[in-house]
Amino acid sequence: MAKLYYPLEAVESRFEAKGSEFISHLVALEGFGDFVAQMRLKHFKAVHFVTSSRGFNAQGQIEESFSDDGEPKGTSGMPTLKVLRGFDLIECGLLVVRYFGGVKLGTGGLVRAYTQSAKEVIAKAQEQGALQAYIPKDSRTIQIPFAVFSQVEYLAKKFEVGISQKEFLENGVHLKLEASFENLQAFLEKIESLLY
Repeated sequence: MAKLYYPLEAVESRFEAKGSEFISHLVALEGFGDFVAQMRLKHFKAVHFVTSSRGFNAQGQIEESFSDDGEPKGTSGMPTLKVLRGFDLIECGLLVVRYFGGVKLGTGGLVRAYTQSAKEVIAKAQEQGALQAYIPKDSRTIQIPFAVFSQVEYLAKKFEVGISQKEFLENGVHLKLEASFENLQAFLEKIESLLY
């Protein structure tokens, strides 16, 4: 699998073709639907809100979606999705807001305009350092004795392991951990050496 990237922050760019203005937004997938709804309110005079997105489902498979939002079929949503694929982006949403400029672009012109608009917002994200390599996360649940809890917390920070849940029980502490596969494995090996 190619190295994948995701946006750390929202990025916006503008592109013009024959009087039509294309405003592109590259954002994190989480909250993308709400973001699109906000942009529809902000740009209430715009005629099209074309979207595409890529993300992982619960089984770790890539799910993709797109919408032409009234543009001729295949001229906008799919071309922007292809750009997301081409730049190996994941866990992201791309919205292109179009203000019609009075001149019809034709199907070829629309494909070129939406493709260019998507490429420009991604290029801007790259220039700004707003894209980061995606590292798949692994999660585990462990139970440890109270006596080693503070050491485990220290090691979690050292190995960049997130503790997403702590539950103090009668016989120890129940922890839910999240980290990259490599960091989590190294951390668990270290914990094992503490316990045995």
